[in-house]
Amino acid sequence: MKERLPRQAVLFGWVSLLNDFASEMVYPLLPAFVTGVLGGGAAALGALDGLADCVSTVMKFVAGKLADREGRRGPLIVLGYLVAVVVRPVISVTGAAWQVIALRVTDRIGKGIRTPPRDALIADVTPDHLRGRAFGLQRGMDHAGAVIGPLVAWYLLQFHQAGVRSVIESSAIPGVLVLMLAVWATSGARASVTKVPQAAETTASGSRLPAAVYVIALSYLVRMPETLMILRAQQLGVSVAVILLLWAALHVIRSSSSFVGGAMNDRRGSVFTMRLGWVAYVLVSAGFALASSVTAAWLLFLALGVVAGFTESPERALVARLAGKKSGSGFGRYHALTGFASLAGGIGLGLVYQHVGAGMAFVVSAIGTAVLVAAWSSAALRQEAKSLSR
Repeated sequence: MKERLPRQAVLFGWVSLLNDFASEMVYPLLPAFVTGVLGGGAAALGALDGLADCVSTVMKFVAGKLADREGRRGPLIVLGYLVAVVVRPVISVTGAAWQVIALRVTDRIGKGIRTPPRDALIADVTPDHLRGRAFGLQRGMDHAGAVIGPLVAWYLLQFHQAGVRSVIESSAIPGVLVLMLAVWATSGARASVTKVPQAAETTASGSRLPAAVYVIALSYLVRMPETLMILRAQQLGVSVAVILLLWAALHVIRSSSSFVGGAMNDRRGSVFTMRLGWVAYVLVSAGFALASSVTAAWLLFLALGVVAGFTESPERALVARLAGKKSGSGFGRYHALTGFASLAGGIGLGLVYQHVGAGMAFVVSAIGTAVLVAAWSSAALRQEAKSLSR
């Protein structure tokens, strides 16, 4: 009989689903809202995403440190969700682009506050051999919410003659449910913490991976941003209207593959599962470099969902093991490093995309990831040879 996940891990899955439901009702509408309703320009949109992501990354590092203090994890999680629930609907009454930027940045501050302590609490309450499933559930339901949100927003706009402002206001409904479930999920968590040894993930040879979080960050440094993936799909013939459906379909794949990746993590280990995800990314990126049709764009974009499924939950399970008792700080460093790596890599690959071409940008990304996989595999083999020679 399959062992059940702890109550808190399951509840955080539902919290993630409802929160992304609310968030993705709003986020896809922001470009049209800023440019069409408020009269902002492309620079405003760039500031919106860039500043929001940067602030969120810094907050994740700070919140991770705070989360390791006695009794702080639950309050930080609830505070982070509270900020998002309060701020998101207020966007509907703004009258200038700078106000949307300020509110979006505040929303991302909430994300930065809640993410490391949430991941640390899931690791706390979940036995080591079930952590892949626990994080797979959280990521899978998070992506499921990212499917529901845009579809509900599209339905309200198409069939209820709702305006953009009304749809943004409606995000408050799932937001309230998020807050209620977050309070429930964090209540009594201390009493049910599972004591697990401070262990390090190993390869097949049993070698320690103390620098694993930096290797993971490098994978984000050479990974193509999703915005450029969308742009490439549009260049291959996918219309702007259909991109919304493609985006929803991507999250269906991400959601389902997250459950598979989490289960595989518990059977074969984090390193093995992450490598599969990275190899899948190499194939997808190389495919985008060579693609020349709408059909190819659809297939490759959907295949991208497998990458998230086989990397996100194993990364978190590995970080939990490496961090031991300092899981709050561990997750803070993980989220901060991967956030800054994504930002730097996005800028670099974006410059290659703009000045050299899409094909070359995807080739660089594919080669960079392939080199990373080969280097890590080679290091594991060398360690295995050393252990056999003793």
